[in-house]
Amino acid sequence: MTQALRQAGQRITPQRLAVLEILAGSDEHPSVERIYEQVAREFPTTSLATVYKTLALLKSLDQVLELGFAHWGSRYDGKQPQPHPHAVCLRCGAIADPDLPQAQEMAREMARRSGYQIERHQLDFFGLCPDCRKKK
Repeated sequence: MTQALRQAGQRITPQRLAVLEILAGSDEHPSVERIYEQVAREFPTTSLATVYKTLALLKSLDQVLELGFAHWGSRYDGKQPQPHPHAVCLRCGAIADPDLPQAQEMAREMARRSGYQIERHQLDFFGLCPDCRKKK
């Protein structure tokens, strides 16, 4: 991610670096608020707007994948910024990244059958995660 910022002529500020580290080190697909909370611990003067702008920049450089959910708002994936399937828990909002290589084939098949040039896709499955199923 830092290389993509440099290639785009962007500065690597300590706050941007903190956002990058959170995204790269998270398996949880954090919300902007969660990222902000973590950045603000180290850099208390950082604004929420700075985090939003950093995420928008990273998204424009294809370095982060934004997942939009009506109930939970946007969540961000910096580990796998290319489109891929997600399993989303309807109760707690946990998100898993199952390895489903068939999803890419499905996108190619959609393009072939529809005649569309597919620019991006989002494939999400909703249910109860293992932890929430145990609490049922």
